[in-house]
Amino acid sequence: MKTKIPKFKSEREESSFWAKRDSTDFIDWSKAKRAKFPDLKPSIRTISLRLPQMLIDELKILAHKRDIPYQSLLKSFLTERVQKELSR
Repeated sequence: MKTKIPKFKSEREESSFWAKRDSTDFIDWSKAKRAKFPDLKPSIRTISLRLPQMLIDELKILAHKRDIPYQSLLKSFLTERVQKELSR
């Protein structure tokens, strides 16, 4: 039997509670199911990234062959690589 999660008066109180505790004492994660939110749009943050001009030119060539913007191709490449690294 897992420990019962208390009722919280505020989000701040709940945040403080979880910052000091391990959720495995309260939740049986082995029974958890992956949630899907098909209409949820991920938050996007603009960053500044300095790349060699040659790399940008090559990205533009590849993107042109695929008929997509080069920034979209770059995001796709980054996503694929991050997922590959995380799956190791």
